[in-house]
Amino acid sequence: MRDEDCVTNVRTLLFSAFVAMAFVAMATLGCTHTTLTRDASHEPSLQATSSLRNEDAIVRRIETAMGRQQIPGLQVAIGIDGQIAFERGFGFADVENEVRTTAETRFRTASIAKSMTAVATLQSVERGRVDLDADVRTHVPEFPEKRWPVTVRDLLGHLGGVRHYVRPGESTGTKHYDSVRASLACFANDPLVVKPRERFVYTTFGYTLLGCVVEAATEQSFEDALRASIWRPAGMTHTCIDDETRLVPGRARGYEIVNGEVVPAALHDTSMKVPGGGLRSTATDLVRFGFALLQDDLVQRSTRDLMWTRQTTADGKATGYGLGFSIGAFDDEPLIGHSGGQAGTSCLLRMRPNHGHVVAVMTNREGARLDALVRDVLRLLASG
Repeated sequence: MRDEDCVTNVRTLLFSAFVAMAFVAMATLGCTHTTLTRDASHEPSLQATSSLRNEDAIVRRIETAMGRQQIPGLQVAIGIDGQIAFERGFGFADVENEVRTTAETRFRTASIAKSMTAVATLQSVERGRVDLDADVRTHVPEFPEKRWPVTVRDLLGHLGGVRHYVRPGESTGTKHYDSVRASLACFANDPLVVKPRERFVYTTFGYTLLGCVVEAATEQSFEDALRASIWRPAGMTHTCIDDETRLVPGRARGYEIVNGEVVPAALHDTSMKVPGGGLRSTATDLVRFGFALLQDDLVQRSTRDLMWTRQTTADGKATGYGLGFSIGAFDDEPLIGHSGGQAGTSCLLRMRPNHGHVVAVMTNREGARLDALVRDVLRLLASG
């Protein structure tokens, strides 16, 4: 065995041992909350806020999910009728340096970025700058002509036939792109994988095209367009581009599970897919995004209804996805949102429009399963 292999193995063992001891300590001391010397879970603050009657039950569900899935750091925000009722960080944002997760820790949003891109696109539709049923090349002429035209509506609903990841290592690329338009090079010359609207083909790259549409319609960079039309109006003060070349305060470090051990996640530069999966945010900001939609602050009610309506294929089959949002059900009522997962993160945003409930969970563990936790929280809210 080479000397460097020995060093790597020792480092891995030490890191895994540290994580294991951290979980044991948190479980023993009951301090998985964002506290260092005392339990701050009952102290309302910017880092730990709660006004829920069933707070203890929610915290127990969170801690159980973290322990079972070996999640190093997790962040939860809960909104009720336009008010933040609970916002808190648990565990570690950076395990090696023992940096605690707070309500201000910024996690990768992964595919939840698609929902923001969809809203920005529909805002331009409302302003008459974008036609949902026009060929996307109307706004992005540098996108090569394909066998069939691809419309903005097709792209929003993953019905445009643009491919997803197919090449080895593509989903964790490390090449840096200086702009959204530059990242078109990842897929623009490839043929469509299916005729538009023939079947649902989930695609992050299709949202890169939509990011270019937003830039053309607003005459701004994608980042500036989202800041002006979504982040600022919604009060999302901790949302930004996930740019590896910038200093990002509160950036969480990502992890994954390999052979049952917590290890650092693969390096990944998300500049290859900013509109479809290249943002950083907090659970609280995601809840504020949900509030802004529920209160019609970002788009008109008719536009929101359109976004939250299941799309159909050419033969009439419903897809379970609207325009930038997944469409599900909870207790036979609409459940709207989006999930996200990529190198070093798993996150989930869910909204119950009929009840004014918004829940967001963000983690720095790739592959974490969050749906059951969020549904447990929603049940507790309904019973509380």
